[in-house]
Amino acid sequence: MGNVLSFGELLLRLSPDTEGQWLANTSMPVHVGGAELNVARALALWNIPVKYCTGLPDNYLSQQIVKSLQQSNIDTSAIQYGGQRIGLYYLPQGLDVKNAGVIYDRAGSSFASLQKGTINWDAILDGVSWFHVSAICPALNADAADVCEEVMQVCNKKGITVSIDLNYRAKLWQYGVPVHEVMKRLAPYCDLIMGNVWAAEKMLQVPVHPDLVTTDKKEMYLEQALISSKEIIKQYPRCKAVANTYRFDHKGILYYTTLYTGDQLHVSQEYTTETVIDKVGSGDCYMAGLIYGFYKKQAPQDILEFATAAAFQKLFIKGDATNKSVEDINASIKKA
Repeated sequence: MGNVLSFGELLLRLSPDTEGQWLANTSMPVHVGGAELNVARALALWNIPVKYCTGLPDNYLSQQIVKSLQQSNIDTSAIQYGGQRIGLYYLPQGLDVKNAGVIYDRAGSSFASLQKGTINWDAILDGVSWFHVSAICPALNADAADVCEEVMQVCNKKGITVSIDLNYRAKLWQYGVPVHEVMKRLAPYCDLIMGNVWAAEKMLQVPVHPDLVTTDKKEMYLEQALISSKEIIKQYPRCKAVANTYRFDHKGILYYTTLYTGDQLHVSQEYTTETVIDKVGSGDCYMAGLIYGFYKKQAPQDILEFATAAAFQKLFIKGDATNKSVEDINASIKKA
């Protein structure tokens, strides 16, 4: 197997406290993240050869960040330098990026300025066997969507496995094109699609049963996962695996996931907790776990259990990416 290439915007997350004490302290935590970088950092930690492609301005701040990525065994040779700024977002510690409190400051960033036809994908994809991107990329603007389609087309021609995370960010889809039009353009290039049944409904127009809004029955959620997964594979024949996460935040966290592949729905063990340190990056960690398992050619149930345990463990880690080793995660997997 070759390298995994993760493509997406590197972001700085500024985390002010909700009471405004950061004003008196004149400081707040800063985390280096971004969905695709979180995936890359997890894979590098788990000794999977990984490259990261993003857009950054050519300045000392970028140099410091890139050096830290290199120290984490991430190949940074694919990074595109140009433009004037690194994208930012503000989110208080412990909240989820889907929370209404998230504030994005990404317009005009170096990554958002990338253009179709300006990146040498043949060179960047040399030695790559897996390409990963998230729906956050095409959410930025039409140019970013075009770049995503461009690289996916090259991947398909080269026989490179393509995965996508259907992470929906309503505040980003603001450039006048319906989200489903963009995502239905990209989905045909994908071998693995990860998200949840509601994201698939929003982004790919795969309908969800109306009773799912009011139900609290696991069997109905699993039935919908099966229906949605089958429909995605029917509509997009290249896709061979569909993964869905279920995370419910009522009186603590209830978390479990599914993986549909080989005409079979695999269901993970359930995890629960009443305390969470940082929700950011949990889904990215799950995606990394899926890539890790498929890369290692593991059995579907083993892939699912590792990815689920990795995502759940991320809830107790401050920052955007996991710091748990493969051994740590394997030891935390709930036994049937």
